[in-house]
Amino acid sequence: MLLATVVLSAALAPQAPPAEPLPPEPSLPEVATPEAAPLPAPEEPAPALAVEPAPAMATEATPASVSATQEHIDAGLKAFIRGRFSRAQGEFEKAYDADPQSAAAAFYLGYACYKIGEPSRRMDSDKQRAKELFAKAYSLDPAFMPVWHTKKE
Repeated sequence: MLLATVVLSAALAPQAPPAEPLPPEPSLPEVATPEAAPLPAPEEPAPALAVEPAPAMATEATPASVSATQEHIDAGLKAFIRGRFSRAQGEFEKAYDADPQSAAAAFYLGYACYKIGEPSRRMDSDKQRAKELFAKAYSLDPAFMPVWHTKKE
């Protein structure tokens, strides 16, 4: 009955007059572009620069660190599901330390930090750190989806 009253009152409410249409935007005059003259061919080829291969980055993940990272993430997720956010944060911290280029480790660590800071309504240090970790996780892998958003087949 209440819903019918709300719908009926909305239908019978005075309507505002239609807004005046916006005037069309003036078109820009076409600018004639001069024909490009062909560039002269270089007389001598530029000397080739000797390029040395870049040294391996210290932050690249090795197979051992990837498996250690995943083990810590799995342990952290188990603790997180049980509501043990401090324990989960410790596991995610270990995963993040093992592979700082892991979007999953950064995201889950950020989420654990957020859950620890969640009782506080204001922006505290845990929420600030969570914000930074979420931004880093997104910059590392914009397509990352946490496990609770994946379809189970």
